[in-house]
Amino acid sequence: MSEALPVSIRAAEAGPSASRYAVYYAPAAARPLWRFGSRVIGYDAETGEDLESPPLRHFDAESWRAVTADPRRYGFHGTLKAPFRLAPGHDEAGLRASCARFAASRPRFACAGVAVSSIGRFLALRTVQPCAGIDRLAAGAVSAFDAFRAPLNEAEMEKRLRAPLTERQRDYLARWGYPYVMDEFRFHMTLTGAMDEATRSRAEDELRALFAESEADGPLIVAEIALYRQEAKPGARFRLIERFPLGA
Repeated sequence: MSEALPVSIRAAEAGPSASRYAVYYAPAAARPLWRFGSRVIGYDAETGEDLESPPLRHFDAESWRAVTADPRRYGFHGTLKAPFRLAPGHDEAGLRASCARFAASRPRFACAGVAVSSIGRFLALRTVQPCAGIDRLAAGAVSAFDAFRAPLNEAEMEKRLRAPLTERQRDYLARWGYPYVMDEFRFHMTLTGAMDEATRSRAEDELRALFAESEADGPLIVAEIALYRQEAKPGARFRLIERFPLGA
């Protein structure tokens, strides 16, 4: 049986006002995949600019911005190390240096590609075939950057525990601050928030057609990792602050 979550998982010293960081996979800004994902969610996390909604048959601009509000807050990405606040004794400069060392020690690789898929009530891009390279990269990032992670505060823990988690996922939440890691990790790049079944079906048809026209359906090139930061202010979005090449 899973033990109760440890007492150490409580409000972090840094407090809920501290900036958050995340280590993500982000396609190169010049690649069609970055342009596709950023336009779909209406936000370019590298430039910080809002983008016009794509032309859609079943959604006007206002309704599509509502559908994509959640992913727009995080920026287009694939999670490697989920968002965290810095633990006491650590700073952004140290995190950047650690990202550079981590990236330099990992090889570049490619996955077969991605496609628009449903994950529960939302839509995302998922790899069309299993990709051991991205699984290894994510597992390494979870472990390598955990020393920088402050414990979850009460609000963050309560939010995570609202989801129906398995015993293993609860164990991972206690150990790593996020339940979907290691063998529970499934690489994806989120495109929408949660929708009812009919809305999701219409959105999936629309996005599959857009993706087919985007020239983004080639191999998934993984040549770098990216550090994102969310400033500690109401409504702040995550912003890509530095890219780190793999195998440099």
